[in-house]
Amino acid sequence: MPQPLWSPSRDAVARSRMEAFRIQVNQRCGLHLAGYDELHDWSIHERADFWQALADFFAVEFHTPAQQVLDEGPAMPDARWFRGATLNYAAHLLRRKDDQPALISISEAGVREQLSFAELNAHVAGLQRSLVAAGIMPGDRVAAILPNGWQAIVAMLATTSLGAVWSSCSPDFGAQGVIDRFGQIEPKVLIACSGYHYAGKSNDLTDRLTEVLRQLPTVEQLILVPGPAGAQGPHPDCLQAVQHWAEFYQPGGAPQFHAQPFDHPLYILYSSGTTGAPKCIVHRSGGVLLQHLKELGLHTDLQTSDRLFYYTTCGWMMWNWLASGLAVGATLVLYDGSPFHPHESRLIDLIDAEDINVFGVSARYLAALEKAGIQPARSHRLGSLRSILSTGSPLSPESFDYVYRDIKSDLRLSSISGGTDIVSCFALGNPLLPVWRGELQGPGLGMAVEVWNEAGQRVVGEKGELVCTRHFPSMPLGFWNDSDGSRYRAAYFERFPGIWAHGDYAERTEHGGLIIHGRSDAVLNPGGVRIGTAEIYRQVERIEEVLESVAIGQQWHDDVRVVLFVLLRDGLELDEGLQQRIRSAIRQHATPRHVPARILAVKDIPRTRSGKIVELAVRNVVHGQPVKNTEALANPEALEYFRNRVELEQ
Repeated sequence: MPQPLWSPSRDAVARSRMEAFRIQVNQRCGLHLAGYDELHDWSIHERADFWQALADFFAVEFHTPAQQVLDEGPAMPDARWFRGATLNYAAHLLRRKDDQPALISISEAGVREQLSFAELNAHVAGLQRSLVAAGIMPGDRVAAILPNGWQAIVAMLATTSLGAVWSSCSPDFGAQGVIDRFGQIEPKVLIACSGYHYAGKSNDLTDRLTEVLRQLPTVEQLILVPGPAGAQGPHPDCLQAVQHWAEFYQPGGAPQFHAQPFDHPLYILYSSGTTGAPKCIVHRSGGVLLQHLKELGLHTDLQTSDRLFYYTTCGWMMWNWLASGLAVGATLVLYDGSPFHPHESRLIDLIDAEDINVFGVSARYLAALEKAGIQPARSHRLGSLRSILSTGSPLSPESFDYVYRDIKSDLRLSSISGGTDIVSCFALGNPLLPVWRGELQGPGLGMAVEVWNEAGQRVVGEKGELVCTRHFPSMPLGFWNDSDGSRYRAAYFERFPGIWAHGDYAERTEHGGLIIHGRSDAVLNPGGVRIGTAEIYRQVERIEEVLESVAIGQQWHDDVRVVLFVLLRDGLELDEGLQQRIRSAIRQHATPRHVPARILAVKDIPRTRSGKIVELAVRNVVHGQPVKNTEALANPEALEYFRNRVELEQ
């Protein structure tokens, strides 16, 4: 019989925040919830009691208490959470004021900077004063183009402490990609770096910033963070008010926190934008705070003595999630640069160097480590490492095997899944539950996650649409400039009226876990049978010669046929023998319907800037249709490898 890859010890369960929360709920509510399943069931049926209990457990400071925790309409998205309550998100991230490390910021070149909690508070206070002097008021937008360093965290906290709204992109975005995003939200202040390092190269943003500022007329103040030597910043004729970071403010004092309603806008994040202009997704202060406290404090079991790392950029929602680690008093380890420079073990080195306890990366990163033959269990101590988190794309069962075989056998591997849409997770790790091969441990507390078939019926052990059937407080307020909410409702509530349909093709397992099989809009449909692309990738990327792959459905003779594109190791060719091995692996480990009709080699695979494969863009190119927004791609030139392939005409 199959056995879990890992199970928590009794001592670990007893020490966990999740267990402490379960005990407190039983005591305060007179209940006898015996384990996680019963706790989760209570959390979705008694949502008002659950979210209030969560707020109390983490001592959320409401300046004004709620008149009503949940005022629920007949169907999503008609709900109001913590009506009448006021709070400030940044205040909860800055509750610690001691001399212990709050931020450890490391560049690709190895430059290490550290701020204590006391120093972090002082920097936020100083920047806050200067933002006020620059005219920033509650509701104003402050936008940033920054690397993942300590300045970005300070700037976000100073912005949100004032009740202003934060939005950020990473510096690798092209000028039009930045304009497509920030142009919609009309920021008053822009904080940007003059350049950045990546993969051993220096990148000067002078011309890019100049173009961005010329098309953002609402920007009244530019704050320039220094970059590589020689990167000067924008041309002086494009904006009058330019000040360098170190000149704009002086650290010192204590920050002030402006209490705002629970639903006050906190963040504006963006959809990938590969099918048109990016959607500007507005997230509420109270909902983000409560959801992140739950996910980091309970599900990740992050402690005040822990060090949390997630490889991310400021343009991905995992940066916002990482920042909230401060709300439970943990130390954040920030890294900016290539994860593989100057060698494949660069991030693994950080675990030992910085005593990281919770290490977060993408599924793609773990697969790349295995392909490179990296075996950290033999080369590193990893004594501090307690948990690995993975997201960005489905984590294959083989990657589960790799982690427990070649990284560390005694840790909790948490594949997590949610998205920018909710700036949080639907399913994630759990310190009370075992880890099963290829599965997310289960749904988060308060999240009524189910898998539905096309008829809208709940299914277990079958593939279907991932849905959430009840309101939760981290649902976005809506989209920017969507006054009647029509675009917002169309995005999530049209598939099943009144039900959040997330767009993931998923499966609920007999263990209560989840398997994500890919995005619903990328599902293949040969002969009317739905196939998740992740099911193919899991088999193909076991082939030693294949680095990565992308599968699409091509319209062919009134049906759909599966086409697979593969990126091979340098110097290799896709000969008939390799094609047969790929087909055999898919047929043996999946089904004959998964076997591609055509297999073609490409020199690169297009991705979003957060590293996600863009099947829809590839599908459009193959069918001669336009890709509406190539600025959303990190490597749009890769699309040319898929265009006008004669092999697909036969």
